[in-house]
Amino acid sequence: MTMETALAAPGRSWKLSLRARDRLISIASPAGLLILWEVAARFGFIDTRFFPAPSSVIALLFEMVRSGELVTHTLVSLKRLFWGAVIGGVPALVLGIVMGLNRPIRAIFDPLIAATYPIPKSSILPLALLIFGLGEASKVFMVAIGVFFPVAINATTGVLEINRIYLDVGRNFKASRWSTFWTIALPGALPVIMTGFKLGIGIGLVLIAIAEMIGAKSGLGYLIWSAWETFSVEQMYVGLFTIAIIGFALTVALNELERIIIPWKAN
Repeated sequence: MTMETALAAPGRSWKLSLRARDRLISIASPAGLLILWEVAARFGFIDTRFFPAPSSVIALLFEMVRSGELVTHTLVSLKRLFWGAVIGGVPALVLGIVMGLNRPIRAIFDPLIAATYPIPKSSILPLALLIFGLGEASKVFMVAIGVFFPVAINATTGVLEINRIYLDVGRNFKASRWSTFWTIALPGALPVIMTGFKLGIGIGLVLIAIAEMIGAKSGLGYLIWSAWETFSVEQMYVGLFTIAIIGFALTVALNELERIIIPWKAN
C-alpha cells in the first residue's frame, strides 16, 4: 500500500461514516416524533379524537394496504404526479437553460415568470377545472404548474452561475448551440436544477392532494377528503402519513440520483 493510499483510506471511511450517520439521523428524527406523539396520546396529553395514536393509524394503514384500497389510491396519485412532473419539468428545464444562455429570450420570459410565479397555485384550481374539466387533465395540469416554476427558475440561475470561461471556450471551438446546451450548460447547471426538481416535486405533492379533494373519485387527496366528510379521523391520518412517506421516499431517491449523476458535487 502506498503512502497516498494509506492517507486516503481514513478519509473515505470518514466520509462513509458521515453518510451513514446522516441517514441514521434522518430515520431517527421522524421515529422520535412518532414516539413522542404515541406517548402523548397514551397518557392523555393530547385529544385522541383529533390526534389519534400513531399505532392505531399505522394499524389501519396496514389494514387498508391488505384490502388494496390504499394501494389503489396511492398508485393513482403517483401516476398523476409522474405525468405532471414530466409535462411541467421537461419544458421548464429546456426554457430555463435557454433563458440562461440567451439574453433576449431571458428578457422576454423573465418578466412573465416573475409576474405569474407569486400567484398561489391552489387558486388556479378553479380555472383548471373550468378549462380541463373534472378528469385527469386538471390534476396533471396542477402538478405541472407546481413543478414548472421551480425548475425553470433554478435552471436559469444554474446556467447564469456557470463560470463564463467554459462558455467562452465552447464559443472559441465553434461549438453548436446543441453542443453548448448538452455539454456545458446542462452539466454546469445540474446541481441547481436538481434542487429545483426537489422543490417542484414537493409542491406537486401538495397540489395533487388539493386537486384530488375536489372533483375526484380516487387518489390520496380524495381519501383524505372523504375521511373528513365521514369524520374518520384515523383514515384521514392514513392519507396524510402516506403522502409524508411518499415525500420522504422521493427525497431520498432524488438525493441518491443526484449523488450518482453529479458525483463532483458530493466530492
